[in-house]
Amino acid sequence: MKKLLSIILILSLVLSFAACSKKETVDTKDEETVEVGGKKDETTKVDNENEENEENEEVDKENKTEKEEVKTEKEEVKKEEPKNETPKNESPKKEEVSSSTLGNALLADFKAKASSMDVLPLAEALLTNPQIKFMGGAMEVEEGLLSGFDNAEITGFKKGAVFMPMIGSIPFIGYVFELENASDVNTFISTLKSNANKRWNVCVEAEEMIAGSVGNKVFFVMCPKTIEE
Repeated sequence: MKKLLSIILILSLVLSFAACSKKETVDTKDEETVEVGGKKDETTKVDNENEENEENEEVDKENKTEKEEVKTEKEEVKKEEPKNETPKNESPKKEEVSSSTLGNALLADFKAKASSMDVLPLAEALLTNPQIKFMGGAMEVEEGLLSGFDNAEITGFKKGAVFMPMIGSIPFIGYVFELENASDVNTFISTLKSNANKRWNVCVEAEEMIAGSVGNKVFFVMCPKTIEE
C-alpha cells in the first residue's frame, strides 16, 4: 500500500514538472511573438516615416522649382524692359541764333562778313540782304552826335559807318563800328544800348534793338521785325 502511494506521488510530481515546463515553453513563445510583433510594428513605423520624408522632399523640390521658374521669369522681364539711358558722350544741342527777324538776319550777315571787310563796304553789303525791301545808302561817321541816340555823343571808335533807308518814314537805322581794342567791345555796346532811342523818328518806332560783335568790330541796328515790299 505504501509503495502504491509512493508511486502515485512520484507520478504526480512528474506530471507537475511536465505541466510547468510546457507552460514556460508557451510563455516563452508568447514573449517571442510579442517581441517579433514589436519589431514588425517598429519596422512599419520606420517605413511610414520614410514615406512621409520622401513626400516632404518631393513637395520641397516642387516649391523650389516653382520659385526658380518665377525668378527666371522676373529676370527675363527685367532684361526685356527698355533702358532709358542717355548716351554719355552726347552733348546737349546748342540753341541756334534766330534769323527770323530783320535785325537777327542782318546780325548773322554781319558775323559772316565782318572779318574780311572794312566798315563802309560791310555796311553797304548789309543793305543787300534779301530781307531789306527798301532803297538804302551807307556813309562813314565820326565820333559825336549820331542819329538814334538823341543828345548823347558816341565816342570810343576809330571807324564807323551808318546804313539806312532813303525814306525817313521807315524806323530803321544801322551802324558798323571798328574799335581800337577788342577788349572794349562789351562796354561800347552797353553805351550804345543805354543811349539808344527806338523812337528817334517821331512818326514811327522801331520794334527791335540788336547788337553784336566780331573781334573789334561792332554791329548795331534798330529796326522793324519785318519789312514789307
